[in-house]
Amino acid sequence: MANGRSGAGDGAGASHGGGEDGPEPAHQPRGSAVSGEEPDEESGGRRSGEPSAPGAAREAPPTSGTPVGTGRGRLNFFMLGFTGALGVFAAWLLFQALVGAQEIFVYILVALFIAVGLNPIVESLRRRRIPRWGAILIICVALIAFVAVFIWAIVPPLTQQVGDFISRVPHYANQLQDNRLMADLDRRFGLLAKFQSLITDPNVGQQVFGGVFGIGQAVLNSLIATFTILVLTLFFMASLPGITEVGYRLVPRSRRAGVRELGDEIIERIGSYIGSQLLIALMGGVVALVFLALIGSDYALTLALIVGVTALIPLIGTTLGALAATIVVGVGDLVLGAVTLLFFIVYQQIESYVIAPRIMRHAVDVAPTATITAALLGGAVLGLVGALIAIPMAAAVTLVLNKVVFPRLEER
Repeated sequence: MANGRSGAGDGAGASHGGGEDGPEPAHQPRGSAVSGEEPDEESGGRRSGEPSAPGAAREAPPTSGTPVGTGRGRLNFFMLGFTGALGVFAAWLLFQALVGAQEIFVYILVALFIAVGLNPIVESLRRRRIPRWGAILIICVALIAFVAVFIWAIVPPLTQQVGDFISRVPHYANQLQDNRLMADLDRRFGLLAKFQSLITDPNVGQQVFGGVFGIGQAVLNSLIATFTILVLTLFFMASLPGITEVGYRLVPRSRRAGVRELGDEIIERIGSYIGSQLLIALMGGVVALVFLALIGSDYALTLALIVGVTALIPLIGTTLGALAATIVVGVGDLVLGAVTLLFFIVYQQIESYVIAPRIMRHAVDVAPTATITAALLGGAVLGLVGALIAIPMAAAVTLVLNKVVFPRLEER
């Protein structure tokens, strides 16, 4: 029975295979030693009848000709380091370019600040049916006239004082020789001999010329900076509506209305601050002019202009102007110098506690502590320019906090 079943099975297998050689045994894989074929290279040289692992035919071993560590997917550390070095070098060049252009950025910032501050005057002139270009032209002429008057009031007296001092140097030397104290000091330490040797030194002329040349270079740089800022201010005043519109268009449309309202209020606050500061400086200059004219000072207009310009500097501006006026008046008469110092001390108290708070009440809504802190930080970062723009920037930050940040925090 077993043989019969086996023969039946073989016959069925033969009829199913349809070939004369008979069916291929199921337990032997294709390409084995039974079929007389050599082992396939992709099978890794497996022996006959050994089962193949899943995916073994798709994985080829590395050939002996390929270096280890340089195949596809490996990191090339040389190229990585070279690319990183190029990135660092590019960043360094960009930083050096920004440092070199720092002065230009300061000019742009100051010009934009002045343009925003003068914008209320432009709008006031426009309400009187003057076109924008006409209002800007009027402001430009006024600024140029002020600069010209300031230079005319300062340069001639300063030149005269320097000339008088140089012409009186021999007289001062004779007075020093007649003075007992100076004669005693000269006998002990030889001061006059050292002074004469210093004057007759051939290097003194070169040093003086170098100092004069340095002062002239500084004056020339100041004039170039003033002219650059004036030109930039005119351009910014003319294109300020377009600049603000482009800035608002960078905000998504869903938030554009709120940002526009907040931005317009910030610009208005900055303009109000600059206008208020100009009014305070004008009042200080007028008061100084009246006082100096009453005491008979020969340089009343010059000192009044100095007091008015320095009053634009926050916190210490009025003090600097008062000290300059006191020194100039005190050189001619010590009593009048003391009276001038006392007058400016009293006026500074009135300005700080009566005039300035009433004028600045509606201009900037900033706490005194924040004002002082902002002025100190601005002065430390950008010097005088930073001190000038620190207070309106603090007012803008305070406005953003009150209108945006604090309401959102209260809703949570």
